[in-house]
Amino acid sequence: MSNEQPVVTASSYLTLNYRLASQDGTDIVTTFGATPATLLMGQGQLAPVLEELLLGLPEGTHKTFELEPGVAFGPRNPELIRQVTRATLNENSAPDADYQIGDLVDFAAPGGGRFAGILRELGDELCLFDFNHPLAGQPVKFEVQLISVL
Repeated sequence: MSNEQPVVTASSYLTLNYRLASQDGTDIVTTFGATPATLLMGQGQLAPVLEELLLGLPEGTHKTFELEPGVAFGPRNPELIRQVTRATLNENSAPDADYQIGDLVDFAAPGGGRFAGILRELGDELCLFDFNHPLAGQPVKFEVQLISVL
């Protein structure tokens, strides 16, 4: 009979609180103070790099990981900084949209998906968007509290 604590495996079902924060401590996503998350490992509910950090941790662990720039959300890709015509922007916008530099704009992708970009330049004919994940190339903190491991 073993009363060792269960540890996270590649197929564990977890109940946990987690928080992703930028280097300066700004929360990007957090479940602390709300309902804990439940997830099945290996289903893509967390980024693979984050799941890897959880492997082998015993139930009850509360830990913060510091991730190097580019580890959590990949490096910044200059090819994802693209020009979009004003017409395309208008097609994907509410009629009364008033865009400001820095806004995150959601686009319909060919084939029915969605993708979002941050507006960098707004011109009469062309606009410049950055379609990198906002945290690409950034260091992030990943805090996790494992409530239960099944």
